[in-house]
Amino acid sequence: SSGRRFDVVRILTLCTANVARSVMLAYMLSALAEAEGRDWQVRSAGIYAIEGDGVSARTRRALESLGELGERSYAAHRSHQVRAADVEWADVVLAMEADHVRFLQGLDDHLGARAVSFAQFVRHAPLDEPLSHQIATVRAVGLSDDDDVTDPRDGDEATYARCAQELWDLAQAFAVVASDD
Repeated sequence: SSGRRFDVVRILTLCTANVARSVMLAYMLSALAEAEGRDWQVRSAGIYAIEGDGVSARTRRALESLGELGERSYAAHRSHQVRAADVEWADVVLAMEADHVRFLQGLDDHLGARAVSFAQFVRHAPLDEPLSHQIATVRAVGLSDDDDVTDPRDGDEATYARCAQELWDLAQAFAVVASDD
């Protein structure tokens, strides 16, 4: 094997309303892909999204507080309700909560097969394995609500900043797990 499991990876980030966590993670993974010369294609969606909403000011400020992301236009984002076609497009669905994975599994076993809890993927995916094996390993661990990235909704600026930092730490760890080395 060439060891290059992640030559092109289509990643769907998933949260509830697609205005905070999945958006933050999508921008973070895109920034990491650019910085590391990876061909990741990243989209985001929500399980209960209102089509077309923008990110909140708190989400934007939390992202801007992470200087490592560089200059980005967060105003361009529009929320998107997840559809079967989004999941079929993706090589992996990185969900913020176990309930988001359960939602996809409830729709269709086939759709749920690519979905994992993001934090569980980072913690349990074996290094140096093909993505399909990493997903299978993480799914075998079983879903745990303890690994959820808490929704900052209704929180203050500090709550959003903590969420962004948690996601940034996980995103950087994901880049290591997904490394080509």
